[in-house]
Amino acid sequence: MLNKVTSLLGTVGAALGAVGCKSVDAQLTIPASPERIWSVLMDGDGYGEWNPVLVEAKGEFREGATMTYQMMTKSGEAAEVEAKVVKVDHARELNQAGGYWGILTFDHHWILEPVEGGTRVTQHEDYEGIGVLFFDPAWFEAAYGRGNQNLRDRVLAESDP
Repeated sequence: MLNKVTSLLGTVGAALGAVGCKSVDAQLTIPASPERIWSVLMDGDGYGEWNPVLVEAKGEFREGATMTYQMMTKSGEAAEVEAKVVKVDHARELNQAGGYWGILTFDHHWILEPVEGGTRVTQHEDYEGIGVLFFDPAWFEAAYGRGNQNLRDRVLAESDP
């Protein structure tokens, strides 16, 4: 009997996890090198000065590590969120993921690509799980756009004499 229940729960969980998927994407070209942008991204203590979503970052940006963030919600309240650092590719990509499998998960990427005139900065995030059916990520897409602009302002301010 226990095996049947466990099997049923596994099947239900797999079905719920596959139910929904949504994504957001925000891009901006910043007239700076990937190295300069990366240095700001890796400064967790400075997040509150420019990042409108993740206003506090604690932990190490190291593959396999867990970061703890204070995330601002749409309503302006702070919520603690943990994210596992999946990938750190120096001055190219930072990938973090978290959430609750089957309910609502996120897979967030910062991607830095050298382009003419600077670096294209992309924040891309995928959401999966049953919660996606009740979740509108449009607020995050707009906030990530503001975050990219704030990142640009922060990088350019740090490079001014």
